[in-house]
Amino acid sequence: MMTRSLSLTLALAFTAGVALAHEGVKDPDVMARMELMEDIKAATARIDKMRRGQAPFDAGKAAADRALLVEKAEAIPDAFARKAEDPKSEALPAIWTDWDDFTARAEEMAAAAASMRTGSRQALTGSFGDYAATCRACHEDFRMP
Repeated sequence: MMTRSLSLTLALAFTAGVALAHEGVKDPDVMARMELMEDIKAATARIDKMRRGQAPFDAGKAAADRALLVEKAEAIPDAFARKAEDPKSEALPAIWTDWDDFTARAEEMAAAAASMRTGSRQALTGSFGDYAATCRACHEDFRMP
């Protein structure tokens, strides 16, 4: 019972944090992009916790999150196709001035996610770094610090 209560509390806190981060966003395209990135962040965090031993390893859940990451990475170019702007957006103008590089990075992310090995914690640990590197590289060039 206590674990269930803690899970509910954490879920509500995460939802509240996302809601606050998106509070005041007026452009629906920017909001959709932010939600897409939050989905990626959440799936990445779940996998990372399993990899680090901070959550029980579950090969089925890791594989499901890997598939979600591939799907979401493939959706990035469409989500950013329109240069929507909003004061809350963390997207840098370089996305649209260097569109080919940006979309190539999304493709690299999808490929790295697809190649993550989710059969064991050890396999996941060995393959997670390549995926994480694609996230960091894109954020360095295309997201406000």
